Amino acid sequence: MRTAPFLDLSDPAFDVNSEEVHAARDGGWYAETPYGWAVLRYEEGTALLKDRRFQQGNARWPAQNGIHEGPWQQWWAETLLSIEGADHLRMRKLLGPAFRNKTIEAMRPQFQALADDLIDAFAPRGSVEFVSEFAEPYASRILCLLLGLPDDEWPQVAHWADDLGKSFGINVRHDLPRIEAALEGLTGYIEAVVADRMAHPRGDLVTTLVQAHEDGDALSRRELSVALVFLAFAGMETTRNQLGLALQTFLAHPDQWALLAERPDLGARAVEEVMRVNPTVTWVTREALEDVDLNGLQVPKGGIVQVLSHAIGTDPSRMGEDPGFDLRVEDRPLHSGFGGGIHHCLGHFVARTDMSVALPLLARRMPDAVPDGPGEWLPVSGNTGPVRFPIRFTPGA
Repeated sequence: MRTAPFLDLSDPAFDVNSEEVHAARDGGWYAETPYGWAVLRYEEGTALLKDRRFQQGNARWPAQNGIHEGPWQQWWAETLLSIEGADHLRMRKLLGPAFRNKTIEAMRPQFQALADDLIDAFAPRGSVEFVSEFAEPYASRILCLLLGLPDDEWPQVAHWADDLGKSFGINVRHDLPRIEAALEGLTGYIEAVVADRMAHPRGDLVTTLVQAHEDGDALSRRELSVALVFLAFAGMETTRNQLGLALQTFLAHPDQWALLAERPDLGARAVEEVMRVNPTVTWVTREALEDVDLNGLQVPKGGIVQVLSHAIGTDPSRMGEDPGFDLRVEDRPLHSGFGGGIHHCLGHFVARTDMSVALPLLARRMPDAVPDGPGEWLPVSGNTGPVRFPIRFTPGA
């Protein structure tokens, strides 16, 4: 057996999109990491995500970081990411009606109006701190719209979601006090919303899930609370980060930015291309349910394997000799930015829709946009994205 290269995914300075990872991919389909093995090529990665000999594996994340008890560890074990088998399928079935494509598509005009309003606020100035002035309020206010929350409460919800989003970061143990404070705050808020919808039903996602809870107690009150808190923070945090990464990608490819401004119909493809080459979810975890011979790699029961999203999304053996960012290329193989198999992201259509609305509008309103300094970024490992991303452009261009 070959000696696999080692990729230190736990190092905040390590970049999972780097040439070091590409070089490891050139040498073979997997590498070793502090969190188990890493799959680097498309065919092996997509096959693994559908392999029933593996489960999600995220339930092990707290223990991998030395966290074995406490409210966050308990909550994490109960989220849709961590539960498996019949419980997981039951939860997806009960949560699914709240995310019907038809329901989300009908909200597209509201997404567009919100994006335009946010851009109007900074367009005359010719500069924007993209995270705080667009990505965060856009993602948070859409979340409030979905959940039926008051629009003016988005800053507090966003603050909790931002801190709880550190659950996915490689500094999770250091950030645990902030994470648990946010979990307590957001849980209390969501439980008050649930109580209100039980007394006063509305046409929103929370009411839909409350009614699922009341239908023969299919969802326990605890399951309902855990699910809604998870949806609130995951829906905001991942969309905010992915929008920032989208701007980073496009501004490095101004020809593609100009093409998107000219062709807003490419908005959906823009989302897929960005998530293929620059995903916020930099790896997707799986855990072996039994001893597995994985193409010659012996993975013991309980062994962890990470599918590196960028590495498989830019694999030349599947994406062609030039796997770079290009909206003109049709029929790219499906990326792993929303996971895969039975754990494919339940809210993927919300993210795809709101980003496909926002990106063409931004391209049209800021055609000559460029970064205004380096900004501040999370480690490019775990879940990544911008903390601050200043941009400048010609006002009224």
